[in-house]
This record gives sequence, C-alpha cells and structure tokens, in this order.
Amino acid sequence: MFITFEGIEGSGKSTQIQLLKEFFEKKAQKAFFTKEPGSSEVGKKIRSVLLNKENKIFPQTEIFLIFADRVQHVQEIIKPNINEGKIVISDRYYDSSIAYQGQREGVDKTEIYELINMLDLPTPDITFLLDLPVDIGLKRAKNRASLDRFESEEISFHEAVRQNYLDLQEQNLERIVKIDALQTPDEIFSNILKKIKIE
Repeated sequence: MFITFEGIEGSGKSTQIQLLKEFFEKKAQKAFFTKEPGSSEVGKKIRSVLLNKENKIFPQTEIFLIFADRVQHVQEIIKPNINEGKIVISDRYYDSSIAYQGQREGVDKTEIYELINMLDLPTPDITFLLDLPVDIGLKRAKNRASLDRFESEEISFHEAVRQNYLDLQEQNLERIVKIDALQTPDEIFSNILKKIKIE
C-alpha cells in the first residue's frame, strides 16, 4: 500500500505521520516513512536549494528541481520498499506539485500532469488531505520554526494552494480523503485509521 499526506503549511501532517509511525511500530507491521523533497541523498541537496529563502528560483526551474527529487525518490526509495511488501507513507508527493507549482505565474497545470504521466510515477492508493483555513495553518507554521521559502510566500499564494488542493480532491474523490484539520490530533488520527481499515 502506498499512502501520501498532503496539505497547506501547518496542517498537521507531521503529527499524523508520527502517530501512524508509532501505531505501526506497536503492531510490528512493515511500514516505511519518507517525505518530499529530500529523502534521497541527491534529494537532500535539491531540498536545500528549494527551501532557501535567499534563492530566486524561476517557476519552471522549481518544477524541474522538484521532479528531479521525485524521480530519485521513486526509484531509490518508494518502488523498492513497495516491492518488498511494505506499506509506504510519504509526507507530500506529486499532488503537492499540482497545488504549489500549479499556480505559479506562467505555469500551466497540464504541463505538470504531462510530467507525471511521462515519468510513469506510481499512483498512491490513498491520499489524506488535511484541510484548514490558511491563516490558522500559517500561524501554526510560524509558531513551530523559522519559515522556509515556501512558508514565507504571501497569504494569497497559500490561499491558491489550498484551493488547488480542494479542486484536486473534488477531481479524485476515490483516492483523496479530505479531513478537517481543525479537529484534535486524536480525532484526525481515528479518521485516518478508519479509512485505511486498520484497527
């Protein structure tokens, strides 16, 4: 099984992934946890470029850097672990590219879909979209650490990202499960376990 988590900044993905990690460890179930960008050795270098606020990165450059990381991630980490029969859980995947890079000026979402198809990237079995208002998410993000290049964007950017996620969920109702991220962490986690049918 391949599970991904998506959401705007401060949506609580990391908390839920940690709870899921602890859950699988208690059950002694084979699970592998990963993230984008930056899980592979090559990806770590790409991540440092992408998140550095000092870097002026053009939209097309950003897309290709992210997909370079993703190809490495899929080939080196995701596919081998799926092939070993493990449940693979990724913090962000290609839906992030549609949500974030898909609303950059001069970028057409169809170009991103074409990249996804051309690279033959595996489709997640289920994607959890943790949704909450942008102002609340950004407040959480600011409280936890210094902001990276994406987190530092104007609020209009984050509003567009959230809308892109909501549009994606409407277009992929069988795969993307929207969860109200204003609930308590335990309530959110209970909903996640019900959807992946693990008790």
